[in-house]
Amino acid sequence: MLPVHWRLAELWTISRQRDLTEDEQSEISACLHYNAIYARKLSGLYNLSLAASICGDTEWQHDICRQLEKLTGQSNIYPNSASSNA
Repeated sequence: MLPVHWRLAELWTISRQRDLTEDEQSEISACLHYNAIYARKLSGLYNLSLAASICGDTEWQHDICRQLEKLTGQSNIYPNSASSNA
Protein backbone atom coordinates (compact mmCIF):
# COMPACT_ATOMS: atom_id res chain seq x y z
CA MET A 1 0.00 0.00 0.00
CA LEU A 2 1.04 3.53 -0.63
CA PRO A 3 1.09 6.07 2.21
CA VAL A 4 -1.96 7.69 0.62
CA HIS A 5 -3.87 4.43 1.15
CA TRP A 6 -2.94 4.35 4.84
CA ARG A 7 -4.11 7.95 5.22
CA LEU A 8 -7.35 7.21 3.37
CA ALA A 9 -8.02 4.29 5.72
CA GLU A 10 -7.25 6.49 8.71
CA LEU A 11 -9.63 9.22 7.54
CA TRP A 12 -12.36 6.68 6.80
CA THR A 13 -11.95 5.25 10.33
CA ILE A 14 -12.14 8.74 11.83
CA SER A 15 -15.30 9.41 9.82
CA ARG A 16 -16.96 6.43 11.53
CA GLN A 17 -16.41 8.12 14.91
CA ARG A 18 -17.21 11.74 14.06
CA ASP A 19 -17.85 14.12 11.19
CA LEU A 20 -14.71 15.01 9.30
CA THR A 21 -13.47 18.58 9.33
CA GLU A 22 -13.39 20.51 6.06
CA ASP A 23 -9.63 19.94 5.87
CA GLU A 24 -10.09 16.20 6.39
CA GLN A 25 -12.83 16.07 3.74
CA SER A 26 -10.52 17.89 1.35
CA GLU A 27 -7.75 15.44 2.21
CA ILE A 28 -10.01 12.45 1.50
CA SER A 29 -10.83 13.95 -1.88
CA ALA A 30 -7.13 14.43 -2.62
CA CYS A 31 -6.38 10.83 -1.55
CA LEU A 32 -9.14 9.48 -3.80
CA HIS A 33 -7.86 11.58 -6.69
CA TYR A 34 -4.30 10.29 -6.22
CA ASN A 35 -5.60 6.72 -5.93
CA ALA A 36 -7.50 7.08 -9.22
CA ILE A 37 -4.35 8.29 -10.98
CA TYR A 38 -2.35 5.40 -9.50
CA ALA A 39 -5.01 2.85 -10.52
CA ARG A 40 -5.13 4.23 -14.08
CA LYS A 41 -1.34 3.98 -14.38
CA LEU A 42 -1.38 0.38 -13.13
CA SER A 43 -4.26 -0.56 -15.41
CA GLY A 44 -2.56 0.98 -18.42
CA LEU A 45 0.66 -0.89 -17.74
CA TYR A 46 -1.19 -4.19 -17.22
CA ASN A 47 -2.97 -3.67 -20.54
CA LEU A 48 0.30 -2.87 -22.31
CA SER A 49 1.88 -5.96 -20.78
CA LEU A 50 -0.94 -8.08 -22.16
CA ALA A 51 -0.53 -6.47 -25.59
CA ALA A 52 3.21 -7.16 -25.53
CA SER A 53 2.54 -10.76 -24.56
CA ILE A 54 0.01 -11.22 -27.37
CA CYS A 55 2.51 -9.71 -29.84
CA GLY A 56 5.25 -11.98 -28.50
CA ASP A 57 7.50 -8.98 -27.82
CA THR A 58 9.34 -10.12 -24.70
CA GLU A 59 11.71 -7.13 -24.66
CA TRP A 60 8.73 -4.74 -24.59
CA GLN A 61 6.99 -6.88 -21.97
CA HIS A 62 10.10 -6.90 -19.76
CA ASP A 63 10.31 -3.11 -20.06
CA ILE A 64 6.67 -2.81 -19.00
CA CYS A 65 7.26 -5.22 -16.11
CA ARG A 66 10.17 -3.03 -14.94
CA GLN A 67 7.84 -0.04 -15.02
CA LEU A 68 5.25 -1.98 -13.02
CA GLU A 69 7.86 -3.02 -10.46
CA LYS A 70 9.02 0.58 -10.13
CA LEU A 71 5.45 1.83 -9.67
CA THR A 72 4.38 -0.89 -7.25
CA GLY A 73 7.78 -0.89 -5.53
CA GLN A 74 6.61 2.29 -3.81
CA SER A 75 4.19 0.10 -1.92
CA ASN A 76 5.12 -1.10 1.55
CA ILE A 77 3.44 -3.52 3.88
CA TYR A 78 3.83 -1.03 6.71
CA PRO A 79 3.83 2.75 6.43
CA ASN A 80 7.17 4.48 6.93
CA SER A 81 9.03 1.16 6.89
CA ALA A 82 12.71 1.23 6.07
CA SER A 83 13.88 -1.06 3.31
CA SER A 84 17.46 -1.35 4.57
CA ASN A 85 18.63 -3.87 7.09
CA ALA A 86 20.35 -1.60 9.58
